[in-house]
Amino acid sequence: MTASAQFVQYVAELLEPLGPLRTGRFFGGVGISRDAVQFAMVMGNSLYFAVDDSTRRKYEQAGMQAFSYSTKNGRVQVRKYFELPPDLLDDPDQLRLWAQEALGVAGRRK
Repeated sequence: MTASAQFVQYVAELLEPLGPLRTGRFFGGVGISRDAVQFAMVMGNSLYFAVDDSTRRKYEQAGMQAFSYSTKNGRVQVRKYFELPPDLLDDPDQLRLWAQEALGVAGRRK
């Protein structure tokens, strides 16, 4: 599930108000970091944010799923990254709030 270069550029522009961000290849996708803290990733045309026990529930309530991938032994869920509700890409203020929350989550993990 390769990240779309156009979608990565679009997401980077939306998140630009958070300050200087870095993007880098990450397991077939693209990781998004600020100050060496990866808080998001793009896989295909989906944006995933870092979550923890205190934030995961709102993603689940929005009907979103954890990042997952297939292996020869079955499907693996990575519950520390959840897909962002797509309507947030049309709401820059809410997107920034969710992104700042994900930055906090990722920073606490470090």
